[in-house]
Amino acid sequence: MKKLFGIIGAFLLVFAGSVMPAMAADKPIKLAYICNNFNDTFQTYIVDNAKKAAQEAGVAIDVSDSQEDDIRQQDQVNNALLNGVSALLVVPVNTSSVQPMVEAAAKANVPLIFINRNPYTNSAPPKGVYYIGGDSVQMGRVQMERAGELMHGKGNICILMGLLSNESTLLRTEGIKQVIKEKYPNIKILATEAADWQRDQGMNVAENWLTAYGNKINAVLSNNDEMALGATMALSDAGRKDVLVFGNDAIPDALAAIKDGRMSATVMQDPVAQGKGSVELALKILKGEKVPQIDNLPSVLIDKSNAK
Repeated sequence: MKKLFGIIGAFLLVFAGSVMPAMAADKPIKLAYICNNFNDTFQTYIVDNAKKAAQEAGVAIDVSDSQEDDIRQQDQVNNALLNGVSALLVVPVNTSSVQPMVEAAAKANVPLIFINRNPYTNSAPPKGVYYIGGDSVQMGRVQMERAGELMHGKGNICILMGLLSNESTLLRTEGIKQVIKEKYPNIKILATEAADWQRDQGMNVAENWLTAYGNKINAVLSNNDEMALGATMALSDAGRKDVLVFGNDAIPDALAAIKDGRMSATVMQDPVAQGKGSVELALKILKGEKVPQIDNLPSVLIDKSNAK
């Protein structure tokens, strides 16, 4: 009898070993979407499209807000990995400090997709790490090309910058400066100041510039639409309809401002392509499909001619 039970036990072990990989392969997909800050309006458009894409694909997606806190974001990444997430989708708080989450994802053998903010602008991402979003330098260049045209190649600008810890802040500003150096030597930068992506801070900074520089300001170029809209509020209060305002993102409020003349133009970085695209990218990776590690989406100028 003991011998019989031993044979049955051995058979069950072999059988279990043969079916366990299949069960693992059928494990439901769980995505973790960890955002830098939902107080950034554009980020809400991206995540809404990610959630819609996940729902359409029939996969679970857990969404977290890091509130611009590096440590909080790393904790959220660690918790997601402990909970057996299939893939990480992250809008990094600080693109210069992503290495701990990269190492944690690699150790857990979980693909990591950065969205909207690219930590790897000067180097290739490590294995298992991907990026989908805009090319920040190109966005700044497209913005300044149009500003230079409308300013007829001369005058003074001020630049509203996002959080200084963000790659997109530095690179969008760099794109502006590149175009000035290459094409518009008679355009001068009066001031650059961070307004942390926020509309109210953009308004406060613009008010200070109007006090300091007055009629010397010919245009305000902003790293995003929220700060640009803040600048339009300050300019309206001061009765300054002569100052050109340029944004980035093409959010609905900015499109409305372009249509009614408060803003001159913005640069679209498609939130559908970023949100939906990040989920689709994760699913392709999990299926074992070969995909590019960097997907820079086009930067499209939006003005009155195509704002509709």
